[in-house]
Amino acid sequence: MSLDVPAALLERAEAGRVDDDEFVDCVRRSLPYAWAVVSEVSARAHSTTADYADHAVPPPTEAHRGQLLRALASDAIRSGLERHFGVRLAFQNCHRVAAFKPGAVGGATYRRFVSPLAQVRNQSPELRDC
Repeated sequence: MSLDVPAALLERAEAGRVDDDEFVDCVRRSLPYAWAVVSEVSARAHSTTADYADHAVPPPTEAHRGQLLRALASDAIRSGLERHFGVRLAFQNCHRVAAFKPGAVGGATYRRFVSPLAQVRNQSPELRDC
């Protein structure tokens, strides 16, 4: 799953001139499912008193799963999304996405969510091949 980079943006990138808004817009257009998941979970995180909100619904297709993996496995894409939405993203298995409020990062809830123990507990037989 790659980004669909318009020729004009690629030309600006080759000249060293791509701003965050252009990059994030490219991600939005290229990875619409991942964008929708991150957008939704980020909005819920900002509207709750909890430290975070999460999305744990398996993607409807492997192509959708690929979008999530692409968005969250790339440091540049993930950090661009975090800056845009004002959250810290966390990821478990192949589809559980959480958006943490900035003040919660480093706290006990965040540390538990990103711990090896939580990853192992969140693993189930049906998710082993995702």
